[in-house]
Amino acid sequence: MSTSHFSLVGKTAIVTGAGRGLGKAIALGLASCGADVVLASRTLAELLSVADRCRSFGFMPSRW
Repeated sequence: MSTSHFSLVGKTAIVTGAGRGLGKAIALGLASCGADVVLASRTLAELLSVADRCRSFGFMPSRW
């Protein structure tokens, strides 16, 4: 899917269940479109992995 015509720059999304499955896919999709993404998951290791991938799209957390 091309995201060149779909920009979420300046928008913030909260994604629960972001560690795996559908929540992970949604978080990565939103981040790839420029959204700031707040991630929530029960498993820290999975959450950190998704956060690293979000950062690759330019996502930078302001605080932990």
